[in-house]
Amino acid sequence: MRILLLGGTGEARELAQLLVSSGHQVVSSLAGRTAAARLPAGEVRSGGFGGADGLSAWLRAQAVDAVIDATHPFAATMTSHAVAAAGEVGVPLLIVRRPGWTAAAGDVWHGADTPKAAAELLPTLGSRAFLSIGRQGLPAFADTRVWTLARCVDPPEPLPSWCTLILARGPYDVDGELKLMRDHRIDVLVTKDSGGPATSAKLEAARQVGVPVVIIRRPPLPAGVEVVDSVDQAAEWLAGR
Repeated sequence: MRILLLGGTGEARELAQLLVSSGHQVVSSLAGRTAAARLPAGEVRSGGFGGADGLSAWLRAQAVDAVIDATHPFAATMTSHAVAAAGEVGVPLLIVRRPGWTAAAGDVWHGADTPKAAAELLPTLGSRAFLSIGRQGLPAFADTRVWTLARCVDPPEPLPSWCTLILARGPYDVDGELKLMRDHRIDVLVTKDSGGPATSAKLEAARQVGVPVVIIRRPPLPAGVEVVDSVDQAAEWLAGR
């Protein structure tokens, strides 16, 4: 089968390797926002399609048999375009979403639906914040008047002058996250509910030092779509096609 795999995540790379080794023709699409991105097996394209209409035209021109959306849980625009385009062309679509994080004993979590809502909550919880939300949501926190440490994979453009910036790529371990929080005297953590083990160490570190966490909730998925939470389930879905 010829498969469009919307990727950029660890699950997408794992799935691409599995499908290519099984003899499928896989085209992995990356947003192109991350420099030196880890490339998956098979064919790779980078950049947008031109909205849902552009993606529909691409699916027809490429004679794609199935679309698998294994993008980041917060890539809501790409997911909505994929659902619309696949429906327009009549191509089966599956969404792969890793489970979100769940609070454990000792956690003090506060939910927020958007970065803006998280920023409004921040000054009520602490005075030295650690933002682990990626670079796109950072501007919402510029006026909180809370000392802020922000960690990103790639530098924001323009570089923010209102926070201390760390450039790093996961996975991270608990010891490293504990050191970071203690060295910078962090008293509140802000993160997206990305799920998965690669960046979950910060939650364990926050639990150990008693730091409250603001969790930005995932955007809802479109209604009526098929969703699985693992690479194995995605492979089973494709086998049924």
